[in-house]
Amino acid sequence: MSARSKSNPKRRIQLQNTPPDPKLAERLVYTGNPLHKRNPGDFDLDPPGAARPGKTLCDGSGIFSRSEAFKLLQQGFAKGLVSVQTRDGWPQNIWAVSASQIPLEAQHEGNGRYHGYPLQQFDPLREEVLARWSST
Repeated sequence: MSARSKSNPKRRIQLQNTPPDPKLAERLVYTGNPLHKRNPGDFDLDPPGAARPGKTLCDGSGIFSRSEAFKLLQQGFAKGLVSVQTRDGWPQNIWAVSASQIPLEAQHEGNGRYHGYPLQQFDPLREEVLARWSST
């Protein structure tokens, strides 16, 4: 099963590490996505795990609990590691870094719901996410 071969060049992290509207933070939801999971952990996915060729698997990041994924989503949001691009007032992407120093990207699915996956080695945002995470 191969991973994505390229990243979206339009993605940009906002310049200042300022979190978006705090009222949005209260409505954040981490959903997960079965297309990015080989092992479903406690994500309660439907289907349980349906990794698809071309999708980046989040299993390699070592995050197997919904609560840990949600905590990282909240931390990235609070640190202001959010995209310039928005959808319906929500950041299109939120970035975080796992305890094992793996940069992660969450993508907005609608209405404050996100799923996430690790950034690939070749992704140009990888180093920027690592640097900005450690500086906040």
